[in-house]
Amino acid sequence: MFHLIFSLPGWYVIARFIVPLSLPLALKIVLSLLALLATQYLLVSRFTSGSIFSPEMPRTAIILFNWAFCVVLFLAFAQLMIDAVTLISLLLRHPVTIIPGVRYLAALLAIGFATYGVQQAIRVPALKDVTLEVAGLPQAFEGYQLLQLTDLHITRLFNARWTAELVRQANALNVDLIVVTGDVIDGTLANRRKDVEPLRGLHARDGILAITGNHEYFFEQQAWTEYLASLGLNPLLNRHAVIARGPANLVIAGLTDASASARGADGPDLAQALKGAPENAPVVLLDHQPRNARKNATHGVDIQLSGHTHGGLIAGFDRLFARPNGGFVSGLYDVDGMQLYVNNGTGLWPGMAVRLGRPSELTRITLTRKK
Repeated sequence: MFHLIFSLPGWYVIARFIVPLSLPLALKIVLSLLALLATQYLLVSRFTSGSIFSPEMPRTAIILFNWAFCVVLFLAFAQLMIDAVTLISLLLRHPVTIIPGVRYLAALLAIGFATYGVQQAIRVPALKDVTLEVAGLPQAFEGYQLLQLTDLHITRLFNARWTAELVRQANALNVDLIVVTGDVIDGTLANRRKDVEPLRGLHARDGILAITGNHEYFFEQQAWTEYLASLGLNPLLNRHAVIARGPANLVIAGLTDASASARGADGPDLAQALKGAPENAPVVLLDHQPRNARKNATHGVDIQLSGHTHGGLIAGFDRLFARPNGGFVSGLYDVDGMQLYVNNGTGLWPGMAVRLGRPSELTRITLTRKK
């Protein structure tokens, strides 16, 4: 059913775009087969690597599959608009004739948007600065800087070379603390060992703290947590760390992913994570998925940092991501007095590598005292 749904844009493009074109039948058949193949990228991944989450084909092939699928998807949207205009004109009894040039223009636009969208998805992200005001922030932590990395999805697409450049840019920022809010990898330890190796070079004055995302639980989560810890990504699963500056404290708490219990692991437990934390110290919570933000806000959390949504991928399609994520998709939200920042992601799942209006982020967060 999953793969059938993904094929629908292809069938629509064949029926409403390719068939009406004034082209030789043989060329129409070839274009139709290519359109269907493009929509079955995940099925190809499943049969070639055993998983739709971790395609183990060459990086160039992954990029081309994503590009081709996006071309078909955007072409389907364009054709849908053409058909809507045609239908409305018929209902108003002012029929319009769609000249062939309109379809060719739609094809050029689909190719252009797909090319730009995939390029934006696979680049090493640009820096984004976010300032968060915290009531009662000790003076010793005024201007304290965290770098949030999330949804790296290190794979054949976001490979060792990409990771090494990300680490270089992250280290150049010289922040106080790096936090990694889940979905670091897709793939088995055997397949990803080389690609994650550059993370060993990541450093910050107060270290690197990491939590799990939902994708870690698809691939030997415990083994991955231990291995990433050996690279310096210290796991913060239902527990907290205290950053001290003299007598002043800042609490960084972390949760396991909301999907963990369904995978036979310990589910998120905020009470456990905050157990024994210094009283009256500001709390920054790392929670991969933003959907439990309202619940978390009742525990005295000052800031929640999340990812998971990839920002909705394409501006205007945010609502598709909002409902399963508690209404939170991208950017800063005030949740009953708690500040929630939903990061667009440092990388994304290679099964849908496109970004339009929702750029990836290398997110530097500066804390300042609320006046």
